[in-house]
Amino acid sequence: MAAVSELVKAARGVLVCGNKDALTGALSIDSRTVAPGDTFLAVKGDSFDGHDYIAQAVAKGAACVIKSANCIRYRKEAYPVIEVKDTVKALGDIARYNRRKINIPIIAITGSSGKTTAKEMVAAVLSKKYRCLKNEGTKNNHIGLPLTLARVSRDYDLAVVEIGTNHFGEVAYLADICEPNVGVIVNIGPAHLEHFGSIEGVFKEKYTLIEKLQKPAIAVLNADDNFLRSRIMKKVKKPFTVSFGIHTPSDVYATDVTYQAGRLAFRVNGKSSYSLNTLGYHHLYNALIAVSLGRVFGVEHADIAASLAAFEFPRGRFRVVEVNKVTYIDDTYNANPLSLGQALNALGNYGVKGRKVFVMGDMLELGKYKESYHFEAGRKVAETCDIFIAVGKLAKLAAETCCNYGFGANNIFVCDTSIQAREILRTTVIPREEDIVLVKGSRSMKMEEVLKDVI
Repeated sequence: MAAVSELVKAARGVLVCGNKDALTGALSIDSRTVAPGDTFLAVKGDSFDGHDYIAQAVAKGAACVIKSANCIRYRKEAYPVIEVKDTVKALGDIARYNRRKINIPIIAITGSSGKTTAKEMVAAVLSKKYRCLKNEGTKNNHIGLPLTLARVSRDYDLAVVEIGTNHFGEVAYLADICEPNVGVIVNIGPAHLEHFGSIEGVFKEKYTLIEKLQKPAIAVLNADDNFLRSRIMKKVKKPFTVSFGIHTPSDVYATDVTYQAGRLAFRVNGKSSYSLNTLGYHHLYNALIAVSLGRVFGVEHADIAASLAAFEFPRGRFRVVEVNKVTYIDDTYNANPLSLGQALNALGNYGVKGRKVFVMGDMLELGKYKESYHFEAGRKVAETCDIFIAVGKLAKLAAETCCNYGFGANNIFVCDTSIQAREILRTTVIPREEDIVLVKGSRSMKMEEVLKDVI
């Protein structure tokens, strides 16, 4: 609860009508989910305008409305109406104000792949000791992250948030809002190259998070990553750094990695034993991040191990499901060359008696490198899989490369959409006992449709 006058201050707005001493509840941008007492903030998106739903929000009990000054309606209402220049910026301003008001530790996680899984693992570990707030799903942009921070209250001891980006300046904007005390970079890879131009551009954008850290300013960085390792090693001005890795000397490192009954088992620093319900080797890095932050915040080794052992991977993030003795790997949320290579390596680690089937959608936003990365993907598919279903024009290039590497043409299927791929999988390939099916592609390829009604 907050007074309208405080909300006016936080949003840097002007109260045009209503009682400044009235109390308001949670902040909402969706008229469908407004609860009585909420504040409705009218955000304009690409395909909707929240100002068109103000009346609906009020009818559902919204106690206060924040709108753009460009909207000349709703200026003589009985309920409080706050006008701002830009409602999206006002959302960020409110989030920052609330973050400073409550002032709990904020952990921010970014990276080219794996950041959602890392965030979920970290939150699971820290929840063993603390009341932990996290952003739901992938709400990691200029809308989702502020909405999470607007929920910060004294009911929480700390918050774990994910920061996404596909344009220069977005990490800086979000870091300025959340003012993180701990910054984590999972990895640096070829993602969104259409906008960043090169992997060096990706690194520059991601590393902004570390440059924006607030006291005590703790950086948690992947020492196996070429770009981050050089940053760790250089004698430059930097915050206190905790490094994690597998192949490079690090503060927190994995040893004795084995595959046991469908699980990944390992030790940390040669001592404490841990396991994950996956054979995805790349998830070791997410686990090491969780272990690092667990120890930084004083969580016991036994509690960290219990959290990781019970961890369930989010839908679309290398989630393994068995149906009728067929193993399906749902890695459909997104794809870039780094995460696709990791997924294929993991598929190679599965010792199955049946066929390894890969359904791949285009990897998008790769700019001038798009063809070469798909050629490389095709080479990896030829080394790993038995059947390949390619979805989209770029994935077709990968299929052609497969043929060049001796992959049997009868085991390659090319189509335009994920729905067509689903039909090929169900009616032609027909997964049978002991087969394993991996599905992956960029978000807009809608690869989750392939697994609809299957898992």
